[in-house]
Amino acid sequence: MAIQPKEPVPERGAATLLLVRHGLTAVTGSTLAGWTPGIHLDERGRAQAKDAAERLAGLDLAAIVSSPLERCRETAEVIAQARSGGPDAVVDDRFGECRYGDWTGRPLKELAAEPLWRVVQAHPSAARFPGGESLAETSARAVAAVRDWNDRLLAEHRDPVYLVCSHGDVIKAIVADALGLHLDQFQRIQADPCSITAIRYTPTRAFLLRLNDVGESAAGLAPAPGEASGDATVGGGAGAPAPGAARETGAGESPR
Repeated sequence: MAIQPKEPVPERGAATLLLVRHGLTAVTGSTLAGWTPGIHLDERGRAQAKDAAERLAGLDLAAIVSSPLERCRETAEVIAQARSGGPDAVVDDRFGECRYGDWTGRPLKELAAEPLWRVVQAHPSAARFPGGESLAETSARAVAAVRDWNDRLLAEHRDPVYLVCSHGDVIKAIVADALGLHLDQFQRIQADPCSITAIRYTPTRAFLLRLNDVGESAAGLAPAPGEASGDATVGGGAGAPAPGAARETGAGESPR
């Protein structure tokens, strides 16, 4: 009896994740907003969201997912509303900001004097915020959410592309995981307001396609005098200022 050849197993497709950080708010880069309610995009942030929507206009998105916080929901809604017949934005709490606990709402310059600040900078995997969660817990829930969304969308689409609007530290943690980096290395990654970071998850590995893409401008590539600090801004910072605009100095940055 002839042995019948086995039917080839269909190859699993690839899911492409677009990570978009929320646009600017009145406190971005100066205060650790965390889960503070009522933090909305300001005029600059709304303009950034519209620009991101234009840059993404040519992509067919299988889903638009957002952190539950207003600044992310508003950014995701601008992107969703700019699309004709695309998906509405949905919320997934696992993409919410790190729960900074007692640090929430405090100025970053003040927090930089706390002993825990050096742990957050040099050994973030060991950092737990008083009254809040650890950065390791933030990373674990966000990465688990990515895995869930990849599985869900790959069950419905061959090679889905989807967007998640989240926060600086959350995006950095997801990127570190995709690159196989220990969480202690995630402060080497930057995610500016309304930047686009793209990761393609294939059956064998993840590929980082773009990182902190803010468009065609070269703003921010060369630091202003005194701004090249070795500290990362907890929460993500305010990014490069628009040409001619004054920059608000946050922790981890020296005043001009």
